[in-house]
Amino acid sequence: MTATPASDDIPHYERSTRTDYRIWLLFLVGMAFAVTGSLVDPAQNCNDSGECAPWLVPVAKWMGVIFALGAGGQLLGNPRRGSRLDPETGDLVWWQNRFGVTGNNEGRIHPGKIGRILIAQRDEQDDLVRLYDRDGKAQAFFDNEVIPWPYETWAARLQRRWPHIVVEKKD
Repeated sequence: MTATPASDDIPHYERSTRTDYRIWLLFLVGMAFAVTGSLVDPAQNCNDSGECAPWLVPVAKWMGVIFALGAGGQLLGNPRRGSRLDPETGDLVWWQNRFGVTGNNEGRIHPGKIGRILIAQRDEQDDLVRLYDRDGKAQAFFDNEVIPWPYETWAARLQRRWPHIVVEKKD
């Protein structure tokens, strides 16, 4: 395969946990529960009618601790994900560095060998994105986390450059 120069139309895309507002929000909410649970006296946790639930304060505190520690671990580890066109080979390269994934967690394929890109809406908040080679084999570790949103725009840019690629959209 001959090298294909990188295109400004298909940008380098990379995200890390430290730039994901959802992880920071989880960390802050967890810390708020942990701190509040440490400051509230369980014996004084009563409403205006006199009903008390002293067990609720430690439960909220420890749930907050668990959420804050989970998010803090993600922030410290800072897993990364993304994709780009390799300027030397012209290959589409993607990666997902996740906790608990051992071995090679990246993929590479020349766009000339891509057969189809499937974009399907699973629910209101999550889309399924899959990349298939010309033999119909799904490429490992390629999903909606490694390309920028809107996924259709990214796929259309790739298709404009390599017209043989089929972009299949399912709602």
